[in-house]
Amino acid sequence: MRLTTIATENGTSAARITDGTVVALPYPNVVALLGDPQWRTAASSTGTDHGDASALEYNLPAVRPGKTMCCGLNYRSHVLESRTRRELPQYPTLFAKFPDTLTGALSPICLPHASAMVDWEAELGVVIGTPARRVSAGQALDHVAGLTAVNDVSMRDWQRRSSEWLQGKNFEASTPVGPALVTLDEFDDPLDLAISCDVDGQTMQQARTSELLFSIADLVSYASTFTTLRPGDLIVTGTMSGVASAREDQPFLKDGQVVTVTIEGIGSCRNEFYAEA
Repeated sequence: MRLTTIATENGTSAARITDGTVVALPYPNVVALLGDPQWRTAASSTGTDHGDASALEYNLPAVRPGKTMCCGLNYRSHVLESRTRRELPQYPTLFAKFPDTLTGALSPICLPHASAMVDWEAELGVVIGTPARRVSAGQALDHVAGLTAVNDVSMRDWQRRSSEWLQGKNFEASTPVGPALVTLDEFDDPLDLAISCDVDGQTMQQARTSELLFSIADLVSYASTFTTLRPGDLIVTGTMSGVASAREDQPFLKDGQVVTVTIEGIGSCRNEFYAEA
């Protein structure tokens, strides 16, 4: 199944995308749908037809959970391009995003006056489907509802202000998520997907998710050791080499540029960046 959150005349609604058609479901969003223990049955039910999926604006994040947990330095290529030339991490490097940080897969994104170093990061998002607490890596995928695409837009100058990355990763409405949550059974191999990032049509990042240092299962198991992962929670798995901050000319984003993050079998976040008025 492909699930997303849409805007309707009566507010927001969870929706299923089937054969290019959008069907609204009786839940206010995908996170609320996943909170139903019988969510798979509920997601397959009949609902209001909202027409052609290609006409969707995708101006809402596919999921907007209470907990978004991100892993940094999770591709060897990105660790090696780091200006500090870090050793490969022994444990996942985790940080959080607030709900207000997330935005839609096609939403315009502001380049704030406060930052002159706005960067892109193509990442695979993992959405939890059932509560997970102290689960093993072998059990972890049983708790995953599906996958989505994320651009972990980073304000590098703010990120580097201290050893903690939080402030550079949480500018409001800066992290697109979507266009849909795709359940694991839709993929031939959900652990090996092509992922890329283009800026104005030029490929800046390209990899496969099988190159992750800490796999989906590793991250779910690790995070569930210290907190309960709940339905709808989002784990963002990290980016590969090719970010602006690691390039010789450091081509940070400018007014009018379009960044497209694409993941095989999921789709794209395609966002135009605009200078703050």
